[in-house]
Parts: sequence; C-alpha cells; structure tokens
Amino acid sequence: MGSGIWSTNVYDAAASYRAATGASAFAYSDGGATAVHEDLDPFGVTVRESRDSDEHPESLALAVLFDVTGSMGNVPRTLQSKLPDLLGLLMRKGYVEHPQILFGAVGDATCDRAPLQVGQFESDNRMDDDLGRILLEGGGGGQMTESYELAMYFMARHTAMDCLDKRGKRGYLFLIGDELAYPKVKAREINKIIGGEQVEDIPFAAIVAELKRKYDVYFIIPEGAYYSADDRLADFWRTQLGQNVIRLDDLDAVCETIALTVGLAEDAVDLEEGLDHLREFGSGAGSSVSRALAPLNSRRGAVAVSAMPTGLDPADTEVTRL
Repeated sequence: MGSGIWSTNVYDAAASYRAATGASAFAYSDGGATAVHEDLDPFGVTVRESRDSDEHPESLALAVLFDVTGSMGNVPRTLQSKLPDLLGLLMRKGYVEHPQILFGAVGDATCDRAPLQVGQFESDNRMDDDLGRILLEGGGGGQMTESYELAMYFMARHTAMDCLDKRGKRGYLFLIGDELAYPKVKAREINKIIGGEQVEDIPFAAIVAELKRKYDVYFIIPEGAYYSADDRLADFWRTQLGQNVIRLDDLDAVCETIALTVGLAEDAVDLEEGLDHLREFGSGAGSSVSRALAPLNSRRGAVAVSAMPTGLDPADTEVTRL
C-alpha cells in the first residue's frame, strides 16, 4: 500500500460536507458499530506493507497506534482533526518527503470487542478514511494494563517496509496511551485475534527487542489521561524504550509532537527551528511540544558532543548537536 498523494483540499471538502450534513468523522463508531471494521480487522492479515512506487520512490513508514479505552477515547478525534498539520509539517517542511502512515487502535484482549484495529500504510487521504473506521470502544479492563504487547507483536511480525528492506532504515512507531502492557504476548490471543498457530507465549521484553529492530519506537503519555500522573507508567515504558517516552501536557499538540519527533530523528530540523515552523503554521502547540521534546533534544545534543574527538570544544564546530 501507500500509493496516491495527500490532498488538503480533499480533506477540507470532506470536513465541510460533514459539517453541512451533521455527519461524524467517525460515522462507523458513532453510528452504533459494535465490532472492528472489516478493513481494520487484523485477523488473517499476513502483512501490512509500506512500499516504494513511482510516486514515492523512497517511502518512509510511520505508524501511530493509540489506546481507545477509557479516558483515551478522544485521541483519534484529535488526530483526525489535526491530520493536515501532521502531513503539512512532515512534507512541506521537508522532514520526510514520502511518509506512509498507518493508524491503529489498542484495547484489552481480555475483555474488549475490538482489542486490536490496524489500518494500512497510506500516502493519501485513505489514511483519514482509516481513522474514521476506528471503533471508539471505551471500556478497557479496569486495571492498569492494556494489550499494547499484542499490537507490538503485530507490528513486529505482520508489517513489511521498503525503507527497511531496501535501505536498511527503520520506520517510526508511536504508541499513545496511559497504561502498562501485559507481561507476555499470549499465544491464545495471537491465534484468536490475529490468527496463526502460535504455541508459546512471548515475553514482553522479547517482543519489544524484536520490534525495535524494525522501528524507532516511542510511547506518548498525554496529561489528563487516567494513569498519566502515576510514576509507574513512565518507569515501565522507560525500562523498555529508554528516553523515547514523551510526556505531553496538551493532547491537541499530539500531531505536532509526532512530526517534530520525526524531524529531529531524521536530522531534518532542530527543536528551535521546528518551533519556528509551528509558529509559521499558526499552531499554538509550541510550548507543549517544547516541554515534551526537551528531554529528547537534550539527549541528542549530549550524544553529539560525546561523539566529538577528544579535546574538541563544541564551540569550535558548527555542528554541536544531531
């Protein structure tokens, strides 16, 4: 997948039509659906693909998976409303020339009707269509865990990307949530929800290590979600992902945060320049994005300085941070 070109005009026209008719951007869920949409159903899916094409000769895979249980239910609505901002920053500012974006949703495999929903990697307005098909289930298991590990298993073993296969470049995966993963990917849940004949459970740390060979993995914790202030949450994810845990104090800034995180990682922009781009776009998210990404930015600067030849003063070089 991944053909076609994103059009903000098409997005705006669809939004105007919905506003005029009273239709919802999430008509599938808001219309009373009770099961995962067939286009997002992971069962029987061999692979979701991000592939090069004449239109996109050097594609780069970006995946955004979010918890849709409990207090996290507004995340996809925010993403949908800010999608042009995400694409605008990535493409118009040259952070990524050919992004292909997959959206998905995470629930609880022990009790939810749609514990995993996974779209396609798309380059055009079909990514907006995938968002609109997501079942905003609410619910959840009533404890401080959701089935992130099942989503991570799918992304590790059921995705293929030309950026990795042809160029040895990992994709980007953003998980947005406020809970812990379960300690194992359970074989019975793999077989029931994704399909297959998995015999043994897989330890969470093992699937994380496998996933990180394909993706740079980030976990975003939005402030105000149910467990966002609980230190156990950030500690748990930092144990697995190191500095790639991002605390975000304004959910409305999630698209800008994702875009600038990718821009920083791609060496396409530094944080100050990225914040200037936000102001240029008329975004008010700069303060939240700055606070969220300051730890990542500091870490990148430290890595750059530590990589300099011994005895070299950072002031003596034009490049002092990655």
